[in-house]
Amino acid sequence: MEIRGFLLFWSILAAVVAALSLGPSFAHVLESAPRLKWPPSLWRETTVFNAQFQLFAVIGAPLDVAAIACPALLAWMLRNDRPAFWFALAAAVLFAMSLATWSALVKPANDVLATWAPGPIPENFEAIRRRWETGHMIVAGFKAVGFVSLVVALLWIKRG
Repeated sequence: MEIRGFLLFWSILAAVVAALSLGPSFAHVLESAPRLKWPPSLWRETTVFNAQFQLFAVIGAPLDVAAIACPALLAWMLRNDRPAFWFALAAAVLFAMSLATWSALVKPANDVLATWAPGPIPENFEAIRRRWETGHMIVAGFKAVGFVSLVVALLWIKRG
């Protein structure tokens, strides 16, 4: 494969992986406004029980890692093509920041949610719900800006 074809392949792969990583995060944002108004029992039932978000972990986690790696590799490939390099690098950093934010905000909430059982609503319910929902919103924000940065990088790649 010639270098232009290889660059095209990685450009498309980076864009697809970034879009697939952003998609579930954006879905969390779209559903968060109504979910924050739900009664605690409904929120807990839909969020914690019945494995509704299981595929977010099984498929989403590898996509989130790939959404860092693919733009980072693309940035390395574009190291002599400024400003495309900087935008690709920014995309990798922003996707890394989204994963760090998920680790700092959402994972601790997930760890608490994993201890919940049917029965009375836990005393810390509202704090955990807000942390979980707002954490996902912040993650989606980093991913959205990262995706835009990646698109700008792809548009700045020198042709020929």
